[in-house]
Amino acid sequence: MTEETVVRHRVPAGHGLAAAVRAGQHVSVVNTPGTQVVDTWAFTSEPGEHLSMDHCREVLQRLWFGVGDTLVSSRYRPLLTVVADTSPGRHDTLIVPCSTAMYERMGAAADHRSCASNLHEALAVVGRSSDVVPAAWNLFMSVPVGGDGALTFERPHSRAGDRVVLRAERDLVLVCSACPDDLYPTNGGTGRPRDVHLEIGGSDAA
Repeated sequence: MTEETVVRHRVPAGHGLAAAVRAGQHVSVVNTPGTQVVDTWAFTSEPGEHLSMDHCREVLQRLWFGVGDTLVSSRYRPLLTVVADTSPGRHDTLIVPCSTAMYERMGAAADHRSCASNLHEALAVVGRSSDVVPAAWNLFMSVPVGGDGALTFERPHSRAGDRVVLRAERDLVLVCSACPDDLYPTNGGTGRPRDVHLEIGGSDAA
């Protein structure tokens, strides 16, 4: 990507952001502090079609996705290809986005921000909506799976400035949430979320 063609967006700590991405463009999801989990979704213009972790696991036949993998929609159509990843990888695909119900279950305040509400708010800003909250691709979130199938929540292993670079395979709206979770150790155990950034622009030919 060339600097002249890249637009940088800030995703505020604990909030979400939606951005239109054209087919062929690159998107870098930058873990600016290194400790922040970024719930990530993608939607096409077709009603009900979105990036689907279930379909990706079926097609790719594994729990974690990496460089060279093409992620698919709920209609099995290619949406995003992983071009580069400077982090240790193994971004979680299993844990559902945090929600008001989750925080109430954990004893948090009813007005606690959540990735589910961030998704709806971000889509509304760009004139879109979703009747459901699909499972997100939880970038930088570490949830190892034991041999017995047990899940463990860990602090992110990423470093400040680590990034995942994606190429859009069709026009879509990408939504990222700088996860507000302060109960699990998934945001570095710091007890508060941090800003992250998106860089959109450029292509393989740039």
